Amino acid sequence: MKTGGRDSGLDLLYFERSLWDHDLNPVAGLDEVGRGCLAGPVVAAAVILSPDIHLPGVRDSKVLSPKQREVLNRAIRDKALAVSVAQVESAEIDRINILRASLKAMAQAVDNLDLRPRALLIDGNQPIPHTLPQKTLVKGDQRSLSVAAASIVAKVFRDSLMEEMHRHYPHYNFAGNKGYATSEHRKAIKLYGCCPIHRKTFKGVREYTTISQEYD
Repeated sequence: MKTGGRDSGLDLLYFERSLWDHDLNPVAGLDEVGRGCLAGPVVAAAVILSPDIHLPGVRDSKVLSPKQREVLNRAIRDKALAVSVAQVESAEIDRINILRASLKAMAQAVDNLDLRPRALLIDGNQPIPHTLPQKTLVKGDQRSLSVAAASIVAKVFRDSLMEEMHRHYPHYNFAGNKGYATSEHRKAIKLYGCCPIHRKTFKGVREYTTISQEYD
């Protein structure tokens, strides 16, 4: 889908307006988090914003502190027309690969929305398996307000999941690393082997899948 050639610049609703101007309203922005992790699900969020939305401070979740993300997550859920999340678990990631799992999670997030969008803005360069019109945006979480909002919602949701997983599998410090491949996390896998939420096809995990551990 083509919606104009120039970049959004400082107008974080440029791409949304381009679609609205083509009578494609509402528009859902989508993003995912957890793609590069060694453990836990990949989580996607979809967010639909109104044309008169005001969400100061919303931007790419990676440049925000955890406290900022929590505050903005509440604001997004309060002010957005619709918000949804979806996740694909580690076992399915191992089965279908992380790219397909990420795209599947985003497609499921669209279907989970209470409000049916007429078009989608997707972070990245890969379209998702869905019949709705869609536009991919490289670095979309820096260029589109609805995609940035989705990145925050997905990040807060997934971080909460991993903090819960920490209580089940404390050896790996999921509360701190959220499943990412930190030095501490890799050392814990080497020492204890993998637990049920590790992605067993990923480098850094697959080498230790035969090590017995207390979580079998």
